[in-house]
Amino acid sequence: MTDLAQADTAPPGAGLPGGVAFAALRRAAPALMLYAGTRALGLVVLAGWGAVAGKSPHQLLTARWDSLWYSRIAEEGYGYTIHLPDGSVHSNLAFFPLFPGLEHAVSAVTPLSAPDAGLAVSSVTSLFAAWGIFAVGDLVYGRRVGIALVVLWGVLPVGIVQSMAYSESLFTALAAWSVYGVLTRRWVWAGVLAALAGLTRPVGAAVVAAVWITAAVELLSGERWRCAFHTQRRVLAGVALAPLGWLGYVVWVAVRTDSLTGYFDVQNGWGNGFDGGLAFAAFIGGLAMHPPFIAGIALLLGVTALLWLYVACVRQRQPLPLLAYSGSVLALALAAKGYFGSKPRLLIPAFPVLIPLAIALVRLRPARSALLLGSVGLVSAAYGAWWLHGSGPP
Repeated sequence: MTDLAQADTAPPGAGLPGGVAFAALRRAAPALMLYAGTRALGLVVLAGWGAVAGKSPHQLLTARWDSLWYSRIAEEGYGYTIHLPDGSVHSNLAFFPLFPGLEHAVSAVTPLSAPDAGLAVSSVTSLFAAWGIFAVGDLVYGRRVGIALVVLWGVLPVGIVQSMAYSESLFTALAAWSVYGVLTRRWVWAGVLAALAGLTRPVGAAVVAAVWITAAVELLSGERWRCAFHTQRRVLAGVALAPLGWLGYVVWVAVRTDSLTGYFDVQNGWGNGFDGGLAFAAFIGGLAMHPPFIAGIALLLGVTALLWLYVACVRQRQPLPLLAYSGSVLALALAAKGYFGSKPRLLIPAFPVLIPLAIALVRLRPARSALLLGSVGLVSAAYGAWWLHGSGPP
């Protein structure tokens, strides 16, 4: 693993000499262009499907499900609550503030409406996410793996979410660059980016875990850590900064609701919470035991494949920050109860689990890899269009 502890005063890809930043962007350019191609393909297929179905692709991307909640927060702030007939209470305090805050800021300084500003933020940050994912893959396994990793992330079955006015792209960008910061020992910037990720989504706790677990191992092992006091201070600064976003919002909700458990009460109102995966397992079992069986079997196979990929990551001896981050994302997503249709979307940030597949791809002949990725991209684009015209991401 590359040790760039001396670069701790500069963020990865930013604040560096212009020539270095340009060289880094040029190195990532093929990955970014291929990623942009996957997103363009998804949008073209969505537009064609919408033309046939008589639905607006723009509305599907900016004005459904969570995107409506984000734009309302951007326009009106917090305080909106819906009381449903079944007794559920849906409060917009369940949504972390960074994405709607950026929506508000962009719409305030441009002619864009809040929903369109959200779409713009998601589009731009998806490219930064792709760049961060490439940087991680390139650093640890080389450029070809980095490129394959980015394309695989772009052609995920629910990759269309990366093009929606949702917070997944923003979060993945912050998470990927924070993990990159840990890998390259830019501890302060890793902590800052982890804090921002914690202001974006509840799963920001996974980024904090990557920083904390890696820092603990670094501080407790190796003679050089006891000698380099200035290095220890940077590590401890990153550790202290990392949880401030997530913790700050949870505390703010507690003050606003006048309850120490205010944020968790809000999530309970939405039917969300953690039960160790019992509800999800019961859901899969119920589907698998009743005709037509296929949905439950497919879900079971999907979860099994996901866990197998993580085991493969462990067997590959991926760097600790990657294992800690992706393991935490998987645990938080699979152990949560709530609307189970959202789980594929919640797993989008877990890009390190795709590394074994990326390594396998680069071992194939280039033409075969291109054909395979192109075919998967077409299937992903079609599935994304079908998904948005149906149940879609809640």
